[in-house]
Amino acid sequence: MTESNRIEYKQQLTDGLEREVVAFLNSHEGGIIWLGIDKAGTVTGLENTDAVQLKIKDRLKHNIQPSCLGLFDVLSEQREGKDILKIIVASAPEKPYYLRKHGMTEKGSFIRIGSATEPMPISMIEDLFSKRTRDSISKIKSHRQDLSFGQLKIYYNESGYNLTEKFAANLELLTETGDYNYVAYLLADNNNTSIKMAKYAGTDRVDLIESNEYGNCSLIKATKQVLDKLDLENKTTTRITRKERIDTPLWNPIALREAVINAVVHNDYSFEAPPKFEIFSDRLEITSAGGLVSGLSQEEFFEGYSIPRNKELMRIFKDLDMVEYLGSGVPRILQSYGRECFRVTDNFLRMTLPNAVVKNVEEGGQIEYENGGSIGGSIGGSISKSFSLTPRQEQILSLINQDNKISYRTLASKLQINDSAVKKHLESLKNKGVLKRIGGTRGYWQVHFPKDK
Repeated sequence: MTESNRIEYKQQLTDGLEREVVAFLNSHEGGIIWLGIDKAGTVTGLENTDAVQLKIKDRLKHNIQPSCLGLFDVLSEQREGKDILKIIVASAPEKPYYLRKHGMTEKGSFIRIGSATEPMPISMIEDLFSKRTRDSISKIKSHRQDLSFGQLKIYYNESGYNLTEKFAANLELLTETGDYNYVAYLLADNNNTSIKMAKYAGTDRVDLIESNEYGNCSLIKATKQVLDKLDLENKTTTRITRKERIDTPLWNPIALREAVINAVVHNDYSFEAPPKFEIFSDRLEITSAGGLVSGLSQEEFFEGYSIPRNKELMRIFKDLDMVEYLGSGVPRILQSYGRECFRVTDNFLRMTLPNAVVKNVEEGGQIEYENGGSIGGSIGGSISKSFSLTPRQEQILSLINQDNKISYRTLASKLQINDSAVKKHLESLKNKGVLKRIGGTRGYWQVHFPKDK
């Protein structure tokens, strides 16, 4: 691969590194700088990459304005048995970026033109400055200033960091006037931000069977609570075919984690609307506010180009190892789910993860859950097409799908109908050969749709 508008090779760490980083920060797509590879693309390697990494992070932190923390990653790799470094730089939201010692001038601001880094004309500097984002959450003053950060400090300590008394400034939790900003408010021990998670019996929002809120605490803690809850919901299913037994979770765990983190980190909190999570009988929907970041097209979004909406949150989530590296989230999701799972509007971004049980059954075979019992055939519309089930019967099967030991009374309570009505529906399902009781009163429900149906 040769140098391009997004690729730069450097044989060693040089004084010109900051110029290249500034140019990529000011570009539309960001870029990658490889250290340990010469201009011809030959791998030469680096000595003591750990020390070089520390130098790079320190130099970029202190020599570039505005702050580029959260907008770059430095990764260690090996090629041809030699150590090299990969510096990933995101396109940044507060252009123009510049070298601190030269200020916002032609000597301090740079742009990428082809494979070269060139000084930025003063007219472009003025134009970019006039368009600079001024309403980011780092610039919004928190309406509360009596904030504490015990939870955040614990998470940093667990990750091997020791936050000093200057942590608020170092993590960019302060406005230019020294007040706590909205980022600080989101990460404080107590706030009024709450992430909602709803669970429905069927495929629509009619029958709510569970509602939880995770919040009024540090956004880090709330995110971990959401991940823990979804981990519990992510049941393992087994597809039994004539040839093999295939174990599959409802949602791919790696894609699920990336989807949750992306929704939290890239949510537009200036709407004062945190992301929400909705579990249906056939899918999981994750909705975040804000749509795509300004200047990022859908094609660029899918290809993994990164323009962090909340660079301060991105930096902290990376510090705590909750984000792997810049631009990794969407490509990792797309390894398991197609682009059609994303729906983008001007104000929202929604991701839909279909349940693996639906996909597996559509491919044929019987599905068993890890806690016993089985279900063959998909939940929702495709069931009713094959077996002429009523909406109420679909709801009953969905509840049994979630708990195959559920009782008559619990079914009646969740559906808000009487016991006798539940029994009639169950008898109808038994008569159709769809439902069977295994083991009497202490047993479980078994749902099975013969293939010839």
